[in-house]
Amino acid sequence: MSDDSPGSAAADRPVRRLDDATVASVAAGEVITRPADVVVELVENALDAGATRIDVDVAGDGTERIRVSDDGRGMSRRDAELAVERHTTSKLAPDAAVSAVDTLGFRGEALASVATVARLELRTNDGGPRGTRVVAEFAPDAAKTEPVGRGRGTTVTVRDLFAETPARRESLGASRTEFARVSDALSRYALVRPDVALSLTHDGSPVFSTPGTGEYDDALLGVYDREVAGRASEFDAARRVDSEVVDAAECGEIRLTGSLVPPSITRARRDHVYVAVDGRPVRDERLQRAVAAGYGDLLPDDRAPIAVVSVSLPESWADHNVHPRKRHVRLRDPDAVEDAVESAVRDALSTVDRRRSEDLAMDLGDSLEPLSDAESAFGDVSVIGRFRDLYLLCEREDDLLVVDQHAAHERINYERLRAAVDGETPTATVDPPARVELTPAQYATVQSSNAELAALGYDLDPFGETTVRVRSVPAPMGRAAAPESVRDAADAIRGGTTPDTGREELLKDLACHPSLKAGDGLTDERAAALVERLGACENPYACPHGRPTVLAVEEATLVRGFGRRGTRLE
Repeated sequence: MSDDSPGSAAADRPVRRLDDATVASVAAGEVITRPADVVVELVENALDAGATRIDVDVAGDGTERIRVSDDGRGMSRRDAELAVERHTTSKLAPDAAVSAVDTLGFRGEALASVATVARLELRTNDGGPRGTRVVAEFAPDAAKTEPVGRGRGTTVTVRDLFAETPARRESLGASRTEFARVSDALSRYALVRPDVALSLTHDGSPVFSTPGTGEYDDALLGVYDREVAGRASEFDAARRVDSEVVDAAECGEIRLTGSLVPPSITRARRDHVYVAVDGRPVRDERLQRAVAAGYGDLLPDDRAPIAVVSVSLPESWADHNVHPRKRHVRLRDPDAVEDAVESAVRDALSTVDRRRSEDLAMDLGDSLEPLSDAESAFGDVSVIGRFRDLYLLCEREDDLLVVDQHAAHERINYERLRAAVDGETPTATVDPPARVELTPAQYATVQSSNAELAALGYDLDPFGETTVRVRSVPAPMGRAAAPESVRDAADAIRGGTTPDTGREELLKDLACHPSLKAGDGLTDERAAALVERLGACENPYACPHGRPTVLAVEEATLVRGFGRRGTRLE
């Protein structure tokens, strides 16, 4: 690890007790609420220790056992003894402010916090002839220490998490749900830190591993699959920023690195846009939106890219200590950072092939078949023109209507899908069965939500560590969804607070796949059928994601604009 990497500032400082004022600043700042929190804390400690390899082994949902082993600097006997006590740290220099912490680990409280709610065993060696074993069971200040054989580095084993706090254990989700959170969290570190080899094992079976070559594409191959990694392109960019809110003396260069998967491979949500700021994975919606905005109109509507973007900011531009679990970051000039991210992604994609393939097959003819007894709210609307092969210009009495053909078609598809799924979902057999690679978090979701997926029309079998064999798929329009749509199904269920909301999100995503896109021209007959079918929808005025499908321009608006004395009918 280079000298300016996270954690280097703490490399040579001994572990020490904090003074009372600092203790007050960090009290209650470290909260372990689920197994994924334990994994994050231990992995960040390993990264701060300069580890080049980190192995994570989880049993069940993580409450039974979590083991994290690294090849970092390790600790001396004295430091190991102090490390599990409350309010001790190697990450804060004497007389330094708490806000000055620049390591990944949060103010040195992780081990003590874990030892308060679990049985913790620490084995470590800083390169001496013997290592140290420290055991603390639900009482970090009553730890026992003894010598042990261990090479340089540290292994932390956590057992019986929340065994003495049953209310917290009962608040956890299903076993697979909690493990999905663990694998998702570790995947983020694996992708934004390609220089470190990370592996995850679950109940004795390997889930994923990355080689630590420093190449983002190699990390993508470990977490995703060969198709994603093989088509990704790494980028390295720099942007000089001049800020209106930061003094010129503190401005400088923003460095951006990462890997971008071409827009021919997308996902339904921005969960697959991974962003790091100064080496720390963060969940920042603005930066995720900036990455997607950099793709521009290369992305199909309502789809999100797979991308890894690591942002290195000038000193003091980011405050990572605004959230106890470090999930968010405060930026001094978020607009400038957002602009830098968007422009760097856009430039990196400037040579991407803009051609898109349409693989899902609920086509226009299927969704615009003639109406039966249903009445259309737009039965008196006449299509009089088109604009940019995206908007239909229509006339209704005294109004000019502008219909977004994609939003309209998406609403039509969504309501037909919903009606089909409310009954028995039509399915199509995949013969021969298709093998689909999933991320570890998606795979865990598929295993824990098999009933929900079956209700949607998916028949799946586990095949390998993160692969499923797809035997059937939904076919509510008489045409089969692609087997790969199971990825979006898993993401939808993960994103839903309940199985029902997860299902609704999935239907919205499936409706978007085959809908008309910008540039898709329509004949007069098809344009009229689209408007008529839209009028027969339960809610014809908004797409499933809440955007309007129709805008109305009253003739009076045109009268005012053109300075006329009155309308044509007056």
